[in-house]
Amino acid sequence: MPLELNPEKICLLFFDMLNGHVKKEDPDTKMRYSAVVPNAVALLNRARELNIMVAYAAANHRADDLTTAKVLRDTDNKMRPVAPGTSLHLFHVGSWEVAVIDELKPLECDYNIPKYRWSAFHQTYLDLALRTRKIDTIIISGGSTDVGVASTAFSGRDLDYNLIFAEDACSSHQMDNHHHFMKRVFPRMGRVRSTAQVLSMLGA
Repeated sequence: MPLELNPEKICLLFFDMLNGHVKKEDPDTKMRYSAVVPNAVALLNRARELNIMVAYAAANHRADDLTTAKVLRDTDNKMRPVAPGTSLHLFHVGSWEVAVIDELKPLECDYNIPKYRWSAFHQTYLDLALRTRKIDTIIISGGSTDVGVASTAFSGRDLDYNLIFAEDACSSHQMDNHHHFMKRVFPRMGRVRSTAQVLSMLGA
């Protein structure tokens, strides 16, 4: 059976699959990522088999936060009220928190995309790297679905990339938002599929 997707035209993009987000000790995080991580690993293993481009977008905040966004907003990403002038807790470059989880450990040939805003495209070299390799399709895994994944998806859509959302390889602090985006927003921008379906599209 011919592949629906051409491995030479694909990038598997992991968004913020970092220790600080995935390896928290709280029960909610452990529950949410208990299926997401194995699904992401399955996607990575298949990408390795097919020599698919793999990229990791990760927050790259300076220790002094001088390149960090300081826009006014009502809440943090967990919808908790934010008082004016409050400094939000961020993971800083070089820390354990910003390292990619061991299960998805990058290889030297992979692309590490340091990012300074929610979108993996904003003032990074991701678009350049994709176009240099003539990539036209991005498979997205990671979190949060309604924050960085969504921001990256909107940017990717506006740059004319085909998008595939691995629904069960993404997560959010607000799972109702995750389901809303996967059912009501992302289908208008690309293809929403389970990990098993994505693997099938890749001939697995």
